[in-house]
Amino acid sequence: MAIRWGNYYPTPFYDELIRVRNKPRDAALELCEYLKNLSEKEINEFKTASTTAIQVMGITFTVYSEEEGSIDRAWPFDIIPRIIPKKEWDQIEKGLKQRVKALNMFINDLYNEQNVLKDQILPESLLEHSKNYLPECRGITPPHGIWAHICGSDLVRDENGTVYVLEDNLRVPSGVSYMLENRHVMKRVFPDMFEKYNILPIDNYPSQLYDMLSQMSPRKVHQPEIVVLTPGIYNSAYFEHAYLAQQMGAELVVGSDLVVDEDDIVHMRTVEGLARVDVIYRRIDDAFLDPEAFKEDSMLGVPGLMRAWKAGNVALVNAPGAGVADDKVVYAFVPDLIRYYLNEEPLIPNVPTYKCVNKEERDHVIDNIDKMVVKPANESGGYGMLIGPHASKAEREKFIRLIRRDPRNYVAQPMLLLSTAPTLIDTKVEPRHLDLRPFILSGMTTSVTMGGLTRVAMRKGSTVVNSSQGGGSKDTWIVDMEDK
Repeated sequence: MAIRWGNYYPTPFYDELIRVRNKPRDAALELCEYLKNLSEKEINEFKTASTTAIQVMGITFTVYSEEEGSIDRAWPFDIIPRIIPKKEWDQIEKGLKQRVKALNMFINDLYNEQNVLKDQILPESLLEHSKNYLPECRGITPPHGIWAHICGSDLVRDENGTVYVLEDNLRVPSGVSYMLENRHVMKRVFPDMFEKYNILPIDNYPSQLYDMLSQMSPRKVHQPEIVVLTPGIYNSAYFEHAYLAQQMGAELVVGSDLVVDEDDIVHMRTVEGLARVDVIYRRIDDAFLDPEAFKEDSMLGVPGLMRAWKAGNVALVNAPGAGVADDKVVYAFVPDLIRYYLNEEPLIPNVPTYKCVNKEERDHVIDNIDKMVVKPANESGGYGMLIGPHASKAEREKFIRLIRRDPRNYVAQPMLLLSTAPTLIDTKVEPRHLDLRPFILSGMTTSVTMGGLTRVAMRKGSTVVNSSQGGGSKDTWIVDMEDK
């Protein structure tokens, strides 16, 4: 047989499917038994079937390189799913709802009363150097006080199985389309497994997203006009923009398709004339949204869009300025924010984080940089960071200089022994590190996807899961064991 669990060694890491050598976790017993009985020929056939499905469905992502420019590539996918028991997921779901509620309260406070600063929960100096804080949003409270309607929080496990929030993405979170398409591929490849397991569905996400967007409409009409605003076909997440628009039955538009009239109302250009727009699910960064308010030379945004939003004539999802909470220095304060706004203890902990703006913590980071992961405050996609244990002496010395030059821009975290999961490499299974990005929708109610996008570091020993840097993904199964 091609897959021999007796030859699979997950230690010293927590493994999502295998407890110890040759001993699957309870939720993974049937899956592991099924995989063990596959021949090498059958495994290759399943891998080919998944690759073909991805090509036929047109699931791509865009990477950029200086040599080749932008390149569309097929989505890298591993056919062995990740399994999480529903009982465990229920606790994670509660923790994510708690976190997003506190973050929305924080953002609203920051743009209004600023009690969090007055009460010295968050140092005012951090705000002064925040790249994503928008003074243009001061005095605004969006409907229901919600700024981050869609949040993707990245979760990781340590070697003991403890789940941590690694970071929050509240500006323009991406990846949900790949979560949905991973499930479609798995249903094509392993239809039998969906009969054996009670795998909780995720297919209703587009309808949940549509309902939430509709709730944000300033006009109380039966069918508000919802559009998805994309930077265009050359954006790395364009597949997702088009996919979600198609799934919701919403219009996919670029900035030039929209116009703001003298009454501060947004209209969409159509063959039949101008049509009023109620809700814009925007996939454009704040700086490019409105050349009147931000970058004057932006060709991606809509002149006057901020005026229309401030007047309450259109909903912007996510709201401009929500990215202030993406700051990794702000991330370090989220447990305090939960206690401050909700008077509750955090249900999901942060990864221990050192703020380099604090001299004592900065000195500790510099003295232990060979054991640290150092991250810039406002980068994403795994760029601009140092993985100390894997870095050269020259790279570590470079980061020490960067930290000393601009301590506000860096945080550091101890190198966690991230959990692994069995991953097909050729026709053998090997452990690979992974994370998980669930998506939280906040409208009249709050909902969390049943699982999320599991991203896998396909390179042996790597902990960088981003697809642009060689990562892949898996389907995530939330399995209800009690209904078996």
